[in-house]
Parts: sequence; structure tokens; C-alpha cells
Amino acid sequence: MTELLLTAENIGLTIRGNPILHNVNLRVAAGEIVALIGPNGAGKSTLVRVLLGLLRPDSGRVWSRPGLRIGYMPQRLALDGTLPLSVQRFVTLGTPAARARVQAVLAEVGAAHVLDSPVQAVSGGELQRVMLARALLREPDLLVLDEPIQGVDLNGQYELYDLIGGLRRTHGCGMLMVSHELHLVMATTDHVLCLNRHVCCSGHPDHVARDPAYLDLFGIDGARRLAVYHHHHNHHHDLHGAVVPDLPLSSASGGEGGHRPPVEQDRG
Repeated sequence: MTELLLTAENIGLTIRGNPILHNVNLRVAAGEIVALIGPNGAGKSTLVRVLLGLLRPDSGRVWSRPGLRIGYMPQRLALDGTLPLSVQRFVTLGTPAARARVQAVLAEVGAAHVLDSPVQAVSGGELQRVMLARALLREPDLLVLDEPIQGVDLNGQYELYDLIGGLRRTHGCGMLMVSHELHLVMATTDHVLCLNRHVCCSGHPDHVARDPAYLDLFGIDGARRLAVYHHHHNHHHDLHGAVVPDLPLSSASGGEGGHRPPVEQDRG
């Protein structure tokens, strides 16, 4: 049985008379990538702050496995441009580590070359990798990534999501990932929770992409364009779980670029 890392039960929160979260339930297990999606203002980042213990909900409870180590990558980072702070120093704030260890974790995320650079001088893509390295330095059981591709160009977005998937495999950690980049999230994650102050729908990405509540939020045409799957095996599953032989891309094209229509993805 997969080890449970974190659960949230019936979370409710109102801020200054404005209802932000209502009856939200969520769970993340070891080795699992859970994506939290929804429109702007849906309460995604607020829910993350509740899960991290930074906000106290009005109702409900959050449970985490005893001794759980969490690595957190925030959505934004505001740094004073006049503050001299190297990447090495930034990565070790709150988590002291030897230079060799910092260099190794930066290398793992493809950012070893900025070790001695001022944080303010690195590019958007490099900064996201640096913040990911800082989260990994804690050797987390759970990675919480809030909009991990913020400020990254399109090619960098694909590279970062590939990197995130590889980290799950090499570290065996669970991941909670907040994102509005649906076309990337839906192809990367194991379980999707669609939030609009309450849980509109949740489950396997393919099932969520077909859910009426999801279609209401993002529109039928938008959902079809964004819920893109890339199947990396030589077979796929129908909606009942039966194995269906793979078809050549030329005959199985589901739209522009030769993508297959959404099917149950084999992650074995």
C-alpha cells in the first residue's frame, strides 16, 4: 500500500468576509504527482498556504505524516536588487549545506553554472531551477511546487516539467504541483484536483478532462486544446482499463501535432 504523506479534510476559509475555500479535500501519497488546477482567484495558492501551516483554516483539518520533510518552491520571489546574495548563499538560507552538496543539487536541476552568480543576475528559467534546488536540498518527502514554470519561456517550460517528472522517479518523493498550464500538467501528473474555491472535480487526468465541471470552467474547445496527452508506451487503455494496441500516429491523430486522443495513460 502506498504511504500517505498529507491529507486535507473539509477545509474552509473566509478572509475579510470573502469565502476563499469551501469543503476542500486533498491527499498526496509517496511517489505521486498531484496537480492543483483552476482559474485565477480559485484559491490554489491559499490552499497551499493552509497545507504548509502558514494559514489556519476556519474549518477542517490538515494531517501530515509524522516527521514529514517538505520542500517548498514558491510562486514568486521578491529580492532587493541592492542585496548582495549569491546563488549558493540563497540556496542554503535556512538549510546549511557544504558547497559540494549545493553544487551537486544545482547540477541535478541543470543550474550548476550559476553557483557563484548573484541571484538577481540569473534568468527566469535559471531562477526557477535555483528555487527547485533549494527545495531539494532539504531531501524532502514531499515537494510543493507553486507555479513552477512562472516566467519561463515555452521550451524551458517543457524542460522543467520533464525535470520534475525525473525528480519524482529518482527521489521517490510525492509532489503537489499548482499550475494553470493545463496542457503540460495533464500530461505530467497522476491525479488532478480542479479547484474553484471548492473542488469542482478530481481524479485521473483523463477523467477530469471529460468532467462537465472541468469543461464548464475552461470551455469545451479550450479543454480539448489544453488537455494534451503524450503516451510513452507501446499500448494504451480504454476507459474500462483494457489494453488496446497502439496505432501509428498517422491513423491515431487527435489534432494538431499528431497527438492521440485522451486515453487512460499507462505509467508502469
